Amino acid sequence: MTMRAPSEELPIVFDGVTVAAGPVTILDGISLTLLPGSPTVLIGPNGSGKSTLLRMAMGLLAPTRGRVTWGGRENVPPLKRAIVFQRPAMLRRSAAANIRFALRAASIARAEHARRTSELLELVGLAHLADRAARRLSGGEQQRLALARALARDPAVLFLDEPTASLDPVATKAVEDIIRAVSERNIKVVMATHDLGEARRLAGDIVMLHRGRIVETGASASFFDRPQTAEAKTFLAGELLV
Repeated sequence: MTMRAPSEELPIVFDGVTVAAGPVTILDGISLTLLPGSPTVLIGPNGSGKSTLLRMAMGLLAPTRGRVTWGGRENVPPLKRAIVFQRPAMLRRSAAANIRFALRAASIARAEHARRTSELLELVGLAHLADRAARRLSGGEQQRLALARALARDPAVLFLDEPTASLDPVATKAVEDIIRAVSERNIKVVMATHDLGEARRLAGDIVMLHRGRIVETGASASFFDRPQTAEAKTFLAGELLV
């Protein structure tokens, strides 16, 4: 993977976005700009709207009110965006074949498949398991394979929803190392996590959500050292936000 030029996908701008499901408001008047650069990390208690915001940014959900734009345009097909969910589904085939499937789905030329598959397996540390059935990989290995499949699309923006939620510390470190490597290739990473340690380690900037609203945003260092809102102070103290 080479360094990527600035993308037409960015910035991603949420302009007064509300998402409602019947009487329940999931996101409430979100205004947010996602810029090129280091990872943006979404934090907040369960049910705060992090996963919904990621799906909106990916283009999988339409707002009830407001609008989302990608590089100043609405309704842009997500050809240069990819998302990895907390529990990715593995195809019933080898690790390498999972990646080849993703390359075909992304309309990558067949002549490129062997090289790209090898390169992606190497990037995520799974080259030695290329022929292993994907469903027989460990949880951490499956998550790394899911990252490789997402990167097969050659995305400009990579969305990650709690990518290490069920992993042990060793597997978590392996995934975090891949996220850093991806970010260094100029791919914009936007991820949700419940792990404040992980947020400190990876984030360039933080977006904190509570009850479907953004309660605080800022550079990671200043957010953790000098939180401005009562909600952020409570959350960082490990106390329950209601």
